[in-house]
Amino acid sequence: MLDLVVGGARSGKSEWAEKLAIAAGLPVIYVATALDYPDDPEWQKRISAHQQRRPSDWQVCLVPIALGVFFSNCRPGQTVLLDSLGTWVSNCLEQSDADWQRTVLELLAQLQSCPSQVIVVAEETGWGVVPAFSSGRLFRDRLGHLTRQVGAIATAVHLVIAGYALRLDRVGEKLPAPSTFLSDSINY
Repeated sequence: MLDLVVGGARSGKSEWAEKLAIAAGLPVIYVATALDYPDDPEWQKRISAHQQRRPSDWQVCLVPIALGVFFSNCRPGQTVLLDSLGTWVSNCLEQSDADWQRTVLELLAQLQSCPSQVIVVAEETGWGVVPAFSSGRLFRDRLGHLTRQVGAIATAVHLVIAGYALRLDRVGEKLPAPSTFLSDSINY
């Protein structure tokens, strides 16, 4: 089972994903993709808020890059909550198109074959303006494309907005997964 939970900043997406993980009734492994920036107090405050909200019996794994490898080692009888896909994409922005394609294909293959229940949290960044800088456009495009690919293989897709969760796979019509990767050299 694969759940995808998407939403904007401060929408409640992480809290909804945590609620889904608790409801599963299985041991939870929380996969944090954030890199630690000890000199950034605002970042530390965000990490602390997540830590305080999590039940103390959840196992925490810090996986800023090697998600495919992590998911290849999962086993049945557990719930894996990945928070978040956007942070992971930002950690991988330096990858070339070819390396990024291989990384994404590995992750998607591992998610599809993972014997654990998996909940993936992803930021919805595409509702704003087109970023002025190429790195911002690359991030937005890679995350949007990857989120769509994960949504195509997910059992359930949830949109969290303004503190409400909608089950999109029940109320929406599914589009086919994108068949090609976006290039780093997109012209606008």
